[in-house]
Amino acid sequence: PFSTWLPDAMEGPTPVSALIHAATMVAAGGVLLARLLPLLLAAPAARATLAVVTSLTMLGAALVALVQTDLKRVLAWSTISQVGYLLAALAVAPAGLGPAPSLAHLLSHAGFKALLFLAAGALAHGGRSTDLSGLAGAGRRSPLAAAALTLGLAALAGLPPLSGFWSKEAVLGAAEAALHD
Repeated sequence: PFSTWLPDAMEGPTPVSALIHAATMVAAGGVLLARLLPLLLAAPAARATLAVVTSLTMLGAALVALVQTDLKRVLAWSTISQVGYLLAALAVAPAGLGPAPSLAHLLSHAGFKALLFLAAGALAHGGRSTDLSGLAGAGRRSPLAAAALTLGLAALAGLPPLSGFWSKEAVLGAAEAALHD
């Protein structure tokens, strides 16, 4: 919830945005917490705090994304929401699964978010803007970029058989397994 700087970083070139949001910045914190999972498992209060913070992050960032008018800012806020999702997997991780569901979603997120930012950049190049109102008709001007954006959005939404479906299913499966522990 304290990552409001992330959408502001969208002023950079599209390949830089794709790198920041798909892998580098997002992966660092997630991998660090995944490595610290044994400590989280030993501290129920820390796990409960992580669960509350990630729940608020997922919901809050998704709601903020809904009111954005710039495509790259929408994607940036969805990144914050997805980071909340992958960290929530650590908050509910059963001891037997470890950080696997969280890391699976991290890798899946890296793929579809890179695709989304690169497709958004291609559409913006054709439409000369990332403002959503200025992108009207961009799909007709660049059908390949529009198809890539659609595919990335479907993976982000978790539609089968795309990677987002499987990684989000792993996180939900971990949460269900935690209920039975």
